[in-house]
Amino acid sequence: MLIMDNQGFALELTQVSKQFDGRPALSDASIKVVWGEVHALLGENGAGKSTLMNVACGLYSPDQGTMAVSGAPVSISKPADAINHGIGMVHQHFKLVDRFTVSENILLACSETLGVSSVNEVAKVIKQKSEHMGLEIDPHAVVGEISIAERQRVEILKMLLTGARILILDEPTAVLTDLESENVLTLVRRMAADGCAVILITHKLREVLQYSDRVTVMRAGRTILSQVQTSEMTREKLAKAMVGESAEQMTSQSRELGDVRYVIEGIKVRSPSGGVGIDGVTLNVRAGEIYGIAGVGGNGQPQLADALMGLMPIEEGNIFIDGENISHLGVKALRDRGLRFIPSDRFGSGLIPDFRAYENYGVTRILNNVYGSWIRVNRNRMKTDVNETIESYQILGCVAVTKSRLLSGGNAQKLLLARELDSSLSVLVAHSPTRGLDVHACNTVHGLIVKAANRGAACILISDDLEEILTLSDSVSVMSRGKISEKRPTSEITREKIGELMLGHA
Repeated sequence: MLIMDNQGFALELTQVSKQFDGRPALSDASIKVVWGEVHALLGENGAGKSTLMNVACGLYSPDQGTMAVSGAPVSISKPADAINHGIGMVHQHFKLVDRFTVSENILLACSETLGVSSVNEVAKVIKQKSEHMGLEIDPHAVVGEISIAERQRVEILKMLLTGARILILDEPTAVLTDLESENVLTLVRRMAADGCAVILITHKLREVLQYSDRVTVMRAGRTILSQVQTSEMTREKLAKAMVGESAEQMTSQSRELGDVRYVIEGIKVRSPSGGVGIDGVTLNVRAGEIYGIAGVGGNGQPQLADALMGLMPIEEGNIFIDGENISHLGVKALRDRGLRFIPSDRFGSGLIPDFRAYENYGVTRILNNVYGSWIRVNRNRMKTDVNETIESYQILGCVAVTKSRLLSGGNAQKLLLARELDSSLSVLVAHSPTRGLDVHACNTVHGLIVKAANRGAACILISDDLEEILTLSDSVSVMSRGKISEKRPTSEITREKIGELMLGHA
Protein backbone atom coordinates (compact mmCIF):
# COMPACT_ATOMS: atom_id res chain seq x y z
CA MET A 1 0.00 0.00 0.00
CA LEU A 2 1.31 3.45 -0.95
CA ILE A 3 1.55 5.98 1.89
CA MET A 4 1.69 9.68 1.02
CA ASP A 5 1.42 13.02 2.76
CA ASN A 6 -2.13 14.42 2.67
CA GLN A 7 -1.06 17.31 0.45
CA GLY A 8 -0.39 14.78 -2.30
CA PHE A 9 -4.00 13.66 -2.41
CA ALA A 10 -6.29 15.27 -4.96
CA LEU A 11 -9.44 13.67 -3.55
CA GLU A 12 -10.18 11.86 -0.31
CA LEU A 13 -13.47 10.29 0.74
CA THR A 14 -13.31 8.71 4.19
CA GLN A 15 -15.77 6.31 5.85
CA VAL A 16 -18.69 7.32 3.64
CA SER A 17 -22.06 5.65 4.30
CA LYS A 18 -25.28 6.02 2.30
CA GLN A 19 -28.67 4.31 2.49
CA PHE A 20 -31.59 4.25 0.06
CA ASP A 21 -35.00 3.29 1.48
CA GLY A 22 -33.29 1.84 4.53
CA ARG A 23 -30.95 -0.36 2.51
CA PRO A 24 -27.20 0.37 2.73
CA ALA A 25 -25.52 1.23 -0.57
CA LEU A 26 -22.24 2.36 1.06
CA SER A 27 -20.82 1.30 4.42
CA ASP A 28 -17.68 3.15 5.59
CA ALA A 29 -16.36 3.32 2.01
CA SER A 30 -13.11 5.22 1.39
CA ILE A 31 -10.86 6.22 -1.50
CA LYS A 32 -7.76 8.41 -1.83
CA VAL A 33 -6.57 9.63 -5.22
CA VAL A 34 -3.23 11.30 -6.02
CA TRP A 35 -2.62 14.14 -8.48
CA GLY A 36 -1.19 12.96 -11.79
CA GLU A 37 -2.40 9.37 -11.56
CA VAL A 38 -5.02 7.12 -13.14
CA HIS A 39 -6.76 5.46 -10.21
CA ALA A 40 -8.97 2.47 -11.07
CA LEU A 41 -12.11 1.95 -8.98
CA LEU A 42 -13.11 -1.66 -9.36
CA GLY A 43 -15.98 -3.84 -8.14
CA GLU A 44 -18.94 -5.96 -9.16
CA ASN A 45 -22.23 -4.46 -10.33
CA GLY A 46 -23.90 -3.05 -7.23
CA ALA A 47 -20.62 -2.82 -5.27
CA GLY A 48 -21.15 0.92 -4.72
CA LYS A 49 -18.56 2.39 -7.11
CA SER A 50 -20.89 4.77 -8.94
CA THR A 51 -22.71 5.65 -5.72
CA LEU A 52 -19.45 6.67 -4.04
CA MET A 53 -18.47 8.80 -7.04
CA ASN A 54 -21.96 10.34 -7.18
CA VAL A 55 -21.29 11.49 -3.61
CA ALA A 56 -18.01 13.03 -4.78
CA CYS A 57 -19.70 14.96 -7.62
CA GLY A 58 -22.65 16.18 -5.53
CA LEU A 59 -25.48 14.04 -6.90
CA TYR A 60 -25.92 12.26 -3.54
CA SER A 61 -25.41 13.58 -0.03
CA PRO A 62 -23.69 11.09 2.28
CA ASP A 63 -25.34 9.99 5.52
CA GLN A 64 -21.88 9.84 7.13
CA GLY A 65 -18.28 10.46 6.17
CA THR A 66 -15.90 13.23 5.19
CA MET A 67 -14.42 14.59 1.97
CA ALA A 68 -11.31 16.58 1.16
CA VAL A 69 -9.83 18.13 -1.99
CA SER A 70 -6.06 18.80 -2.04
CA GLY A 71 -5.97 18.07 1.69
CA ALA A 72 -8.63 20.66 2.61
CA PRO A 73 -12.02 19.50 4.00
CA VAL A 74 -14.94 20.35 1.71
CA SER A 75 -18.73 20.05 1.84
CA ILE A 76 -20.38 19.17 -1.45
CA SER A 77 -24.18 19.07 -1.54
CA LYS A 78 -24.86 19.70 -5.23
CA PRO A 79 -23.07 19.32 -8.61
CA ALA A 80 -22.27 23.04 -8.73
CA ASP A 81 -20.24 22.64 -5.53
CA ALA A 82 -18.24 19.81 -7.12
CA ILE A 83 -17.54 21.88 -10.24
CA ASN A 84 -16.36 24.77 -8.06
CA HIS A 85 -13.86 22.37 -6.45
CA GLY A 86 -12.66 21.13 -9.86
CA ILE A 87 -14.48 17.77 -9.81
CA GLY A 88 -16.20 16.54 -12.98
CA MET A 89 -17.84 13.22 -13.80
CA VAL A 90 -18.52 11.66 -17.20
CA HIS A 91 -21.45 9.29 -16.67
CA GLN A 92 -22.24 6.09 -18.56
CA HIS A 93 -25.29 7.78 -20.08
CA PHE A 94 -24.12 10.98 -21.75
CA LYS A 95 -25.73 14.27 -20.82
CA LEU A 96 -25.78 15.81 -24.29
CA VAL A 97 -28.58 17.22 -26.46
CA ASP A 98 -28.62 15.09 -29.62
CA ARG A 99 -30.07 17.74 -31.94
CA PHE A 100 -27.53 20.39 -30.85
CA THR A 101 -24.07 20.71 -32.36
CA VAL A 102 -20.97 20.06 -30.27
CA SER A 103 -20.44 23.82 -29.91
CA GLU A 104 -24.04 24.37 -28.79
CA ASN A 105 -23.74 21.62 -26.18
CA ILE A 106 -20.50 23.07 -24.83
CA LEU A 107 -21.95 26.58 -24.81
CA LEU A 108 -24.97 25.31 -22.86
CA ALA A 109 -22.75 23.76 -20.18
CA CYS A 110 -19.72 26.04 -20.06
CA SER A 111 -20.64 29.57 -21.20
CA GLU A 112 -20.19 31.07 -17.73
CA THR A 113 -16.92 29.23 -17.06
CA LEU A 114 -15.45 30.13 -20.45
CA GLY A 115 -16.75 33.69 -20.50
CA VAL A 116 -18.13 33.32 -24.04
CA SER A 117 -21.61 33.93 -25.38
CA SER A 118 -21.62 32.83 -29.03
CA VAL A 119 -21.31 29.53 -30.88
CA ASN A 120 -18.44 30.87 -32.98
CA GLU A 121 -16.47 31.85 -29.89
CA VAL A 122 -16.94 28.48 -28.22
CA ALA A 123 -16.03 26.69 -31.47
CA LYS A 124 -12.63 28.38 -31.39
CA VAL A 125 -12.12 27.28 -27.77
CA ILE A 126 -13.13 23.71 -28.63
CA LYS A 127 -10.73 23.57 -31.56
CA GLN A 128 -7.83 24.90 -29.48
CA LYS A 129 -8.44 22.62 -26.48
CA SER A 130 -9.21 19.50 -28.50
CA GLU A 131 -6.03 19.91 -30.55
CA HIS A 132 -3.99 20.32 -27.36
CA MET A 133 -5.48 17.10 -25.90
CA GLY A 134 -5.54 15.19 -29.20
CA LEU A 135 -9.32 14.76 -29.04
CA GLU A 136 -10.18 15.27 -32.74
CA ILE A 137 -13.58 16.93 -32.24
CA ASP A 138 -15.55 18.76 -34.93
CA PRO A 139 -17.24 21.74 -33.18
CA HIS A 140 -19.93 21.94 -35.87
CA ALA A 141 -20.97 18.25 -35.85
CA VAL A 142 -24.51 17.44 -34.68
CA VAL A 143 -24.21 15.23 -31.60
CA GLY A 144 -26.98 12.87 -32.72
CA GLU A 145 -25.03 12.10 -35.90
CA ILE A 146 -21.63 11.26 -34.38
CA SER A 147 -20.39 7.95 -32.98
CA ILE A 148 -20.50 6.88 -29.33
CA ALA A 149 -16.71 7.26 -29.13
CA GLU A 150 -16.95 10.84 -30.42
CA ARG A 151 -19.67 11.68 -27.89
CA GLN A 152 -17.42 10.27 -25.19
CA ARG A 153 -14.71 12.74 -26.24
CA VAL A 154 -17.21 15.62 -26.20
CA GLU A 155 -18.20 14.75 -22.62
CA ILE A 156 -14.55 14.62 -21.53
CA LEU A 157 -13.86 17.96 -23.24
CA LYS A 158 -16.91 19.47 -21.56
CA MET A 159 -15.59 18.46 -18.14
CA LEU A 160 -12.15 19.88 -18.91
CA LEU A 161 -13.65 23.17 -20.07
CA THR A 162 -15.63 23.53 -16.82
CA GLY A 163 -12.24 23.61 -15.11
CA ALA A 164 -12.30 20.05 -13.78
CA ARG A 165 -8.91 18.71 -12.70
CA ILE A 166 -10.32 15.70 -10.86
CA LEU A 167 -12.08 13.64 -13.53
CA ILE A 168 -14.30 10.65 -12.83
CA LEU A 169 -14.99 8.40 -15.83
CA ASP A 170 -17.80 5.89 -15.24
CA GLU A 171 -17.34 2.85 -17.51
CA PRO A 172 -15.93 4.96 -20.39
CA THR A 173 -15.27 1.93 -22.63
CA ALA A 174 -18.44 -0.07 -21.93
CA VAL A 175 -19.88 0.57 -25.41
CA LEU A 176 -16.64 0.99 -27.37
CA THR A 177 -14.69 -1.36 -29.61
CA ASP A 178 -11.11 -2.45 -28.80
CA LEU A 179 -9.58 0.31 -30.94
CA GLU A 180 -11.93 3.03 -29.62
CA SER A 181 -11.25 1.89 -26.06
CA GLU A 182 -7.51 2.07 -26.61
CA ASN A 183 -7.86 5.63 -27.91
CA VAL A 184 -9.93 6.75 -24.91
CA LEU A 185 -7.61 5.11 -22.38
CA THR A 186 -4.55 6.63 -24.08
CA LEU A 187 -6.29 10.00 -23.66
CA VAL A 188 -6.88 9.17 -19.98
CA ARG A 189 -3.15 8.57 -19.52
CA ARG A 190 -2.43 11.87 -21.28
CA MET A 191 -4.79 13.75 -18.91
CA ALA A 192 -3.02 12.26 -15.89
CA ALA A 193 0.37 13.22 -17.36
CA ASP A 194 -1.03 16.74 -17.74
CA GLY A 195 -1.51 16.87 -13.94
CA CYS A 196 -5.13 15.76 -13.60
CA ALA A 197 -6.28 13.10 -11.15
CA VAL A 198 -8.36 10.56 -13.08
CA ILE A 199 -10.65 8.00 -11.46
CA LEU A 200 -11.46 5.18 -13.88
CA ILE A 201 -14.54 3.13 -12.96
CA THR A 202 -14.40 -0.07 -14.97
CA HIS A 203 -15.21 -3.77 -14.92
CA LYS A 204 -12.48 -4.68 -17.39
CA LEU A 205 -9.50 -6.14 -15.55
CA ARG A 206 -7.27 -5.86 -18.61
CA GLU A 207 -7.84 -2.08 -18.67
CA VAL A 208 -7.03 -1.80 -14.97
CA LEU A 209 -3.76 -3.68 -15.33
CA GLN A 210 -2.69 -1.87 -18.49
CA TYR A 211 -3.70 1.74 -17.87
CA SER A 212 -3.99 2.49 -14.13
CA ASP A 213 -1.35 3.43 -11.55
CA ARG A 214 -3.23 2.35 -8.46
CA VAL A 215 -6.48 0.57 -7.70
CA THR A 216 -9.23 0.59 -5.09
CA VAL A 217 -11.61 -2.39 -4.95
CA MET A 218 -15.14 -2.25 -3.52
CA ARG A 219 -17.46 -5.08 -2.58
CA ALA A 220 -21.02 -4.81 -1.18
CA GLY A 221 -20.62 -1.09 -0.48
CA ARG A 222 -17.30 -1.43 1.37
CA THR A 223 -13.70 -0.73 0.42
CA ILE A 224 -11.84 -4.05 0.25
CA LEU A 225 -8.49 -2.88 -1.16
CA SER A 226 -7.29 0.73 -1.01
CA GLN A 227 -4.46 2.53 -2.82
CA VAL A 228 -2.77 -0.65 -3.98
CA GLN A 229 -0.21 -0.16 -6.73
CA THR A 230 -1.48 -1.85 -9.90
CA SER A 231 1.97 -3.27 -10.58
CA GLU A 232 1.53 -5.47 -7.47
CA MET A 233 -1.74 -6.98 -8.76
CA THR A 234 -2.69 -9.74 -11.19
CA ARG A 235 -5.97 -10.51 -12.90
CA GLU A 236 -6.57 -13.36 -10.46
CA LYS A 237 -5.90 -11.17 -7.39
CA LEU A 238 -8.23 -8.43 -8.66
CA ALA A 239 -11.01 -10.89 -9.49
CA LYS A 240 -10.74 -12.53 -6.07
CA ALA A 241 -10.87 -9.14 -4.33
CA MET A 242 -13.98 -8.20 -6.32
CA VAL A 243 -16.03 -11.35 -5.74
CA GLY A 244 -14.42 -12.90 -2.66
CA GLU A 245 -13.33 -15.95 -4.61
CA SER A 246 -11.48 -16.82 -7.76
CA ALA A 247 -13.59 -15.87 -10.80
CA GLU A 248 -12.80 -18.42 -13.46
CA GLN A 249 -13.37 -17.23 -17.00
CA MET A 250 -15.91 -19.18 -19.02
CA THR A 251 -14.29 -20.97 -21.94
CA SER A 252 -15.83 -22.44 -25.06
CA GLN A 253 -16.43 -26.18 -24.72
CA SER A 254 -16.72 -28.51 -27.65
CA ARG A 255 -20.22 -29.93 -27.94
CA GLU A 256 -21.88 -32.16 -30.45
CA LEU A 257 -23.78 -30.00 -32.93
CA GLY A 258 -27.10 -31.05 -34.42
CA ASP A 259 -28.76 -30.31 -37.74
CA VAL A 260 -29.05 -26.81 -39.18
CA ARG A 261 -31.81 -25.13 -37.21
CA TYR A 262 -31.74 -21.45 -38.19
CA VAL A 263 -31.15 -20.23 -41.76
CA ILE A 264 -30.88 -16.69 -43.13
CA GLU A 265 -30.84 -16.35 -46.92
CA GLY A 266 -29.75 -13.06 -48.55
CA ILE A 267 -31.71 -10.67 -46.35
CA LYS A 268 -31.66 -6.94 -47.02
CA VAL A 269 -32.85 -4.37 -44.50
CA ARG A 270 -33.03 -0.59 -44.82
CA SER A 271 -31.36 1.50 -42.13
CA PRO A 272 -33.53 4.13 -40.36
CA SER A 273 -31.83 6.85 -42.45
CA GLY A 274 -32.95 5.16 -45.66
CA GLY A 275 -29.73 3.49 -46.82
CA VAL A 276 -29.13 -0.25 -46.92
CA GLY A 277 -28.33 -1.36 -43.38
CA ILE A 278 -28.08 -5.11 -44.09
CA ASP A 279 -26.93 -6.03 -47.58
CA GLY A 280 -27.51 -9.65 -48.57
CA VAL A 281 -26.60 -11.43 -45.30
CA THR A 282 -26.63 -15.24 -45.51
CA LEU A 283 -25.80 -17.61 -42.65
CA ASN A 284 -26.90 -20.81 -40.95
CA VAL A 285 -26.72 -21.97 -37.33
CA ARG A 286 -26.90 -25.57 -36.16
CA ALA A 287 -28.64 -26.85 -33.05
CA GLY A 288 -26.22 -26.48 -30.12
CA GLU A 289 -24.00 -24.00 -31.96
CA ILE A 290 -22.92 -20.56 -30.74
CA TYR A 291 -22.26 -18.46 -33.84
CA GLY A 292 -20.34 -15.26 -33.06
CA ILE A 293 -20.77 -12.15 -35.21
CA ALA A 294 -18.07 -9.55 -34.52
CA GLY A 295 -17.76 -6.04 -35.91
CA VAL A 296 -17.09 -2.39 -35.22
CA GLY A 297 -20.22 -0.61 -34.04
CA GLY A 298 -22.27 1.06 -36.77
CA ASN A 299 -21.83 -1.66 -39.42
CA GLY A 300 -25.38 -2.96 -39.32
CA GLN A 301 -25.46 -5.01 -36.12
CA PRO A 302 -28.52 -3.26 -34.58
CA GLN A 303 -30.47 -3.60 -37.85
CA LEU A 304 -29.58 -7.28 -38.08
CA ALA A 305 -30.66 -7.93 -34.50
CA ASP A 306 -33.94 -6.02 -34.94
CA ALA A 307 -34.70 -7.75 -38.25
CA LEU A 308 -34.17 -11.20 -36.70
CA MET A 309 -36.56 -10.30 -33.88
CA GLY A 310 -39.23 -9.03 -36.29
CA LEU A 311 -38.84 -5.40 -35.28
CA MET A 312 -37.66 -4.21 -38.74
CA PRO A 313 -39.14 -5.25 -42.09
CA ILE A 314 -37.05 -7.43 -44.43
CA GLU A 315 -37.02 -6.07 -48.00
CA GLU A 316 -35.47 -9.15 -49.57
CA GLY A 317 -34.48 -12.64 -48.52
CA ASN A 318 -35.88 -15.28 -46.18
CA ILE A 319 -35.41 -16.62 -42.65
CA PHE A 320 -36.20 -20.19 -41.57
CA ILE A 321 -36.54 -21.93 -38.20
CA ASP A 322 -36.54 -25.73 -38.46
CA GLY A 323 -37.43 -25.46 -42.15
CA GLU A 324 -40.39 -23.08 -41.70
CA ASN A 325 -40.22 -19.69 -43.44
CA ILE A 326 -40.73 -17.12 -40.68
CA SER A 327 -39.51 -14.07 -42.64
CA HIS A 328 -42.60 -11.91 -42.24
CA LEU A 329 -44.05 -13.12 -38.95
CA GLY A 330 -44.69 -10.71 -36.09
CA VAL A 331 -42.93 -10.75 -32.74
CA LYS A 332 -45.53 -12.92 -30.97
CA ALA A 333 -45.50 -15.51 -33.77
CA LEU A 334 -41.70 -15.62 -33.66
CA ARG A 335 -41.76 -16.15 -29.90
CA ASP A 336 -44.32 -18.93 -30.36
CA ARG A 337 -41.71 -20.69 -32.52
CA GLY A 338 -39.07 -20.44 -29.81
CA LEU A 339 -37.13 -17.31 -30.87
CA ARG A 340 -35.76 -15.41 -27.88
CA PHE A 341 -33.84 -12.12 -27.79
CA ILE A 342 -31.28 -10.50 -25.47
CA PRO A 343 -31.04 -6.85 -26.63
CA SER A 344 -27.96 -4.63 -26.28
CA ASP A 345 -29.92 -2.12 -24.18
CA ARG A 346 -31.42 -4.13 -21.34
CA PHE A 347 -33.55 -1.26 -20.04
CA GLY A 348 -34.37 0.34 -23.38
CA SER A 349 -35.58 -2.82 -25.14
CA GLY A 350 -35.51 -5.76 -22.72
CA LEU A 351 -37.01 -4.66 -19.41
CA ILE A 352 -39.46 -1.92 -18.48
CA PRO A 353 -37.60 0.06 -15.78
CA ASP A 354 -40.67 1.01 -13.73
CA PHE A 355 -42.25 -2.46 -13.91
CA ARG A 356 -41.69 -4.69 -10.89
CA ALA A 357 -39.61 -7.84 -11.22
CA TYR A 358 -42.64 -10.14 -11.41
CA GLU A 359 -44.24 -7.95 -14.09
CA ASN A 360 -41.13 -7.94 -16.27
CA TYR A 361 -40.75 -11.69 -15.81
CA GLY A 362 -44.36 -12.47 -16.64
CA VAL A 363 -45.15 -9.95 -19.37
CA THR A 364 -44.24 -12.25 -22.28
CA ARG A 365 -46.19 -15.16 -20.79
CA ILE A 366 -49.38 -13.10 -20.52
CA LEU A 367 -49.46 -13.11 -24.33
CA ASN A 368 -49.84 -16.91 -24.19
CA ASN A 369 -52.36 -16.88 -21.33
CA VAL A 370 -49.93 -18.59 -18.91
CA TYR A 371 -51.01 -16.12 -16.23
CA GLY A 372 -54.53 -15.60 -17.43
CA SER A 373 -55.63 -12.94 -19.88
CA TRP A 374 -54.92 -9.23 -20.07
CA ILE A 375 -58.31 -8.70 -18.42
CA ARG A 376 -57.63 -10.97 -15.43
CA VAL A 377 -53.95 -11.55 -14.66
CA ASN A 378 -52.97 -14.03 -11.95
CA ARG A 379 -50.41 -11.83 -10.20
CA ASN A 380 -49.95 -14.18 -7.26
CA ARG A 381 -48.75 -16.96 -9.55
CA MET A 382 -46.42 -14.51 -11.32
CA LYS A 383 -44.92 -13.53 -7.95
CA THR A 384 -44.48 -17.16 -6.91
CA ASP A 385 -42.72 -18.01 -10.19
CA VAL A 386 -40.41 -15.01 -10.12
CA ASN A 387 -39.46 -15.65 -6.48
CA GLU A 388 -38.33 -19.16 -7.48
CA THR A 389 -36.39 -17.63 -10.39
CA ILE A 390 -34.77 -14.99 -8.14
CA GLU A 391 -33.49 -17.78 -5.91
CA SER A 392 -32.30 -20.13 -8.67
CA TYR A 393 -30.61 -17.36 -10.70
CA GLN A 394 -29.24 -15.65 -7.57
CA ILE A 395 -30.66 -12.25 -8.52
CA LEU A 396 -29.33 -10.15 -5.66
CA GLY A 397 -31.13 -7.15 -4.17
CA CYS A 398 -34.38 -8.31 -5.72
CA VAL A 399 -37.79 -9.47 -4.53
CA ALA A 400 -40.93 -9.93 -6.60
CA VAL A 401 -42.06 -6.32 -6.17
CA THR A 402 -38.65 -4.64 -6.74
CA LYS A 403 -38.74 -2.16 -9.61
CA SER A 404 -36.29 -3.29 -12.27
CA ARG A 405 -34.58 0.11 -12.50
CA LEU A 406 -33.33 -0.39 -8.93
CA LEU A 407 -31.35 -3.51 -9.88
CA SER A 408 -27.66 -3.40 -10.78
CA GLY A 409 -26.80 -4.12 -14.42
CA GLY A 410 -25.77 -7.71 -13.73
CA ASN A 411 -28.85 -8.56 -11.72
CA ALA A 412 -31.16 -6.88 -14.25
CA GLN A 413 -29.50 -8.97 -16.98
CA LYS A 414 -30.06 -12.17 -14.95
CA LEU A 415 -33.77 -11.31 -14.71
CA LEU A 416 -33.92 -10.76 -18.47
CA LEU A 417 -32.10 -14.04 -19.20
CA ALA A 418 -34.33 -15.95 -16.78
CA ARG A 419 -37.36 -14.76 -18.76
CA GLU A 420 -35.90 -15.43 -22.20
CA LEU A 421 -34.10 -18.76 -21.65
CA ASP A 422 -37.25 -20.77 -21.01
CA SER A 423 -38.06 -24.37 -21.94
CA SER A 424 -39.52 -23.30 -25.31
CA LEU A 425 -36.25 -21.74 -26.51
CA SER A 426 -35.09 -22.93 -29.93
CA VAL A 427 -33.16 -19.91 -31.30
CA LEU A 428 -31.39 -17.26 -29.22
CA VAL A 429 -30.24 -13.90 -30.63
CA ALA A 430 -27.98 -12.21 -28.05
CA HIS A 431 -26.75 -8.69 -28.85
CA SER A 432 -23.88 -7.50 -26.58
CA PRO A 433 -25.29 -9.50 -23.62
CA THR A 434 -22.53 -8.50 -21.17
CA ARG A 435 -22.16 -4.83 -22.05
CA GLY A 436 -21.31 -2.89 -18.89
CA LEU A 437 -21.16 -5.98 -16.63
CA ASP A 438 -18.41 -6.99 -14.21
CA VAL A 439 -16.29 -10.12 -14.58
CA HIS A 440 -18.46 -12.21 -12.27
CA ALA A 441 -21.72 -11.17 -13.96
CA CYS A 442 -20.11 -11.77 -17.39
CA ASN A 443 -19.21 -15.32 -16.42
CA THR A 444 -22.75 -15.93 -15.18
CA VAL A 445 -24.29 -14.64 -18.43
CA HIS A 446 -21.82 -16.62 -20.55
CA GLY A 447 -22.59 -19.76 -18.56
CA LEU A 448 -26.33 -19.35 -19.19
CA ILE A 449 -25.78 -18.93 -22.94
CA VAL A 450 -23.60 -22.07 -23.01
CA LYS A 451 -26.31 -23.98 -21.14
CA ALA A 452 -28.87 -22.86 -23.73
CA ALA A 453 -26.61 -24.18 -26.50
CA ASN A 454 -26.07 -27.43 -24.60
CA ARG A 455 -29.87 -27.89 -24.59
CA GLY A 456 -29.89 -27.66 -28.39
CA ALA A 457 -30.64 -24.00 -29.03
CA ALA A 458 -29.13 -22.32 -32.09
CA CYS A 459 -27.42 -19.21 -30.68
CA ILE A 460 -26.32 -16.07 -32.51
CA LEU A 461 -23.98 -13.89 -30.45
CA ILE A 462 -23.59 -10.36 -31.85
CA SER A 463 -20.85 -8.48 -30.01
CA ASP A 464 -18.08 -5.92 -30.51
CA ASP A 465 -16.18 -7.50 -27.60
CA LEU A 466 -13.61 -9.77 -29.25
CA GLU A 467 -12.83 -11.57 -25.98
CA GLU A 468 -16.49 -12.52 -25.68
CA ILE A 469 -16.69 -13.70 -29.28
CA LEU A 470 -13.52 -15.79 -29.09
CA THR A 471 -14.34 -17.20 -25.65
CA LEU A 472 -17.87 -18.42 -26.38
CA SER A 473 -18.25 -19.02 -30.11
CA ASP A 474 -17.95 -22.27 -32.02
CA SER A 475 -17.75 -20.33 -35.28
CA VAL A 476 -17.25 -16.69 -36.23
CA SER A 477 -18.13 -14.17 -38.94
CA VAL A 478 -17.53 -10.43 -39.10
CA MET A 479 -19.96 -7.67 -40.12
CA SER A 480 -18.53 -4.78 -42.12
CA ARG A 481 -20.61 -2.17 -43.96
CA GLY A 482 -23.76 -4.28 -43.78
CA LYS A 483 -22.17 -7.43 -45.20
CA ILE A 484 -21.00 -10.57 -43.43
CA SER A 485 -17.76 -12.49 -43.94
CA GLU A 486 -17.40 -16.20 -44.50
CA LYS A 487 -18.24 -18.37 -41.49
CA ARG A 488 -15.13 -19.96 -39.95
CA PRO A 489 -14.50 -22.24 -36.95
CA THR A 490 -13.19 -20.21 -34.03
CA SER A 491 -10.21 -22.53 -33.76
CA GLU A 492 -9.12 -21.58 -37.29
CA ILE A 493 -9.23 -17.78 -37.07
CA THR A 494 -6.89 -15.42 -35.23
CA ARG A 495 -7.67 -12.22 -33.39
CA GLU A 496 -5.56 -10.32 -35.94
CA LYS A 497 -7.57 -11.75 -38.85
CA ILE A 498 -10.83 -10.75 -37.19
CA GLY A 499 -9.40 -7.24 -36.77
CA GLU A 500 -8.65 -7.04 -40.49
CA LEU A 501 -12.16 -8.19 -41.36
CA MET A 502 -13.71 -5.69 -38.93
CA LEU A 503 -11.92 -2.88 -40.71
CA GLY A 504 -13.08 -4.16 -44.10
CA HIS A 505 -9.63 -5.10 -45.38
CA ALA A 506 -10.54 -8.66 -46.35
